[in-house]
Amino acid sequence: MSLQSNVDDSHRSSSNINNSADTKTSWHYRSTNWLLSLPRGVKRAILIGADLLMSMLSLFLAVALRYGYIANHISPATLFCYATIPVIGLYVIGFYKGVSRVFFDAVMRHVLQLFVVLILAYQLIIFLDWLPGMPRSTPILYLFLLFIWLWNSRLTIKELLARWQGKRHSRSKQYGEPENIIIYGAGLAGQELFEGIRHSHKYHIVGFIDDNTQLTGAHFSGKKIYHASELIELVERLNIAQVFLALPSVSLSHRRKIIDQLADVSVKIKQLPSLQELADEKVTVSTMRQVDILDVLDRQTVEPNEYLLQQNITNKCVLVTGAGGSIGSELCRQIVKNKPRCLVLYELSEYALYSIHQELMAKVASKDVYKSIEIIAIIGNVTNEANLTRVMSDYSIQTVYHAAAYKHVPIVEHNPFEGAINNSKGTYHCARAAIEAKVETFVLISTDKAVRPTNVMGATKRLAELVCQGLSQDPANSGTCISMVRFGNVLGSSGSVVPLFTKQIEQGKPITVTHPDVTRYFMTIPEAANLVIQAGAMAAGGEVFVLDMGTPVKIVDLARRMIHLSGYEVKEDEHPEGDIEIVYTGLRPGEKLYEELIIGEDNVQETSHPLIMQAMEHSYPLSDIEAILVQFVDRANQHDVVWLKQQFKQLVAGYQSAP
Repeated sequence: MSLQSNVDDSHRSSSNINNSADTKTSWHYRSTNWLLSLPRGVKRAILIGADLLMSMLSLFLAVALRYGYIANHISPATLFCYATIPVIGLYVIGFYKGVSRVFFDAVMRHVLQLFVVLILAYQLIIFLDWLPGMPRSTPILYLFLLFIWLWNSRLTIKELLARWQGKRHSRSKQYGEPENIIIYGAGLAGQELFEGIRHSHKYHIVGFIDDNTQLTGAHFSGKKIYHASELIELVERLNIAQVFLALPSVSLSHRRKIIDQLADVSVKIKQLPSLQELADEKVTVSTMRQVDILDVLDRQTVEPNEYLLQQNITNKCVLVTGAGGSIGSELCRQIVKNKPRCLVLYELSEYALYSIHQELMAKVASKDVYKSIEIIAIIGNVTNEANLTRVMSDYSIQTVYHAAAYKHVPIVEHNPFEGAINNSKGTYHCARAAIEAKVETFVLISTDKAVRPTNVMGATKRLAELVCQGLSQDPANSGTCISMVRFGNVLGSSGSVVPLFTKQIEQGKPITVTHPDVTRYFMTIPEAANLVIQAGAMAAGGEVFVLDMGTPVKIVDLARRMIHLSGYEVKEDEHPEGDIEIVYTGLRPGEKLYEELIIGEDNVQETSHPLIMQAMEHSYPLSDIEAILVQFVDRANQHDVVWLKQQFKQLVAGYQSAP
């Protein structure tokens, strides 16, 4: 009974202590809230009053230090008068307009400049004997003490407000334990990133990693700098959840080496953008972005040839078909950068057309160098030759990039005539319209799936290439330079595996891969569009250009890397406790295990550009192709798919119909 009584007393005592602590915390929280809720003018007056009081105290102490004892060396009225001058100066330079919670060291540089001027002014006053009894060294001591007060008081306010903000967040929303993170890069970018997130309630910075051995073992703001060789051991020992790469100027190969080092560790990796993207912006946690999947692919890029980029665009009228699609929209962005006189967006989808038109109009309005560019949005179908001819003639189009096509393999496989009419016959009408309107350059955007295709989509694109080859061989069409550019998958396009995998990982669902051995080439959309423009500028007529896609990537390896980069483990037989499973669904209709970029073995030659090759492909007379195209609509009405596939077998080398 006595024991129970002691326990109850202990509980009551503990409860009273907790209640007292809660009351004290609640009082501090309420008082801070009350101070922050005051009108801005009142808060500014409080700061000015405190600074004025400390200015008088600093001047009094400076004189006392000079004389070596405390006494009334200067009258209170004179003390107040001269102590007011720095506060007035601070007000004039806008010191009190700043927000204390976002106080930075840069602000104090302006204060330091002001105080240098004031020291000179005070020396002049003393020299003129306007302030009897004040030693010449006093202004330096005085303003030094005042500077120390200003700096420390603002930093203290900033620190207290940061802590209050964290407590407010914890009251408004129950956050879990902060994630342990490590910053890779102890340079200026890493230090700025540290300052930007040191008070975050979401992250706990355990230290820095750097390749520089001279920095190993040193500390920055209390955080140790480790060598890069310790990264894996630190991730596992310190339970690191994320690695922040603060290396904006590092090469792609170096970044890939760091990421490869973490390939077998389940840790999220985020990185700062490049130096160009960071220009004029402060490094903060919001600046961080997910690691670009291109960083883990073995692909090297080269600087674009500015002359080739501008040759068919600058000060010219350009038209892009399929302007709202993945490739078409990026082509439009690249075209605007090269300052055409006029850009016509030709698109069947109203929403896609609206989206890219609004984006480009905002871009054009944002910079004076673009404001002379005219952006025109046209709703239209590429099979409507009369409308295309009218548009090209009305706007005096000089360059056409034909990107409009149905590209999704399984969908076109189930809608073969729609794909054939749009992709093949549409290209025929678009190219004829360009010839009729006396367009200088016509570039067809093709695909690696046109090489020995096992699907209708690839066959329709190869037939589109044959159309362009046939038209370019006719001497009557020599006024229009027609060429084709063939490349593989682009990262982030509609239907691409990368956004699909990203969505599945975010939802915690299994990643679906069609086959464990399926491989694909990959390139970013901006790079593909960039190379398409350069290839088109190199054409003399009839060329099939092939972009160097680098090394093909196994899709299952890509899935594994994306899982690891997201901080998860692959769930498989060897690791049943993993997070994300990879499920094989089987090849889809018309899908190949691997893609090719050229039809023959030895029919490709180099060009002046290291990433652009030219394929010497077989072609047919235009009359043979027209004889088939003219029947498409009638055969489509009959849904004679057998006839369509027979034509593909006749014209498209290596075509094999999907079962």
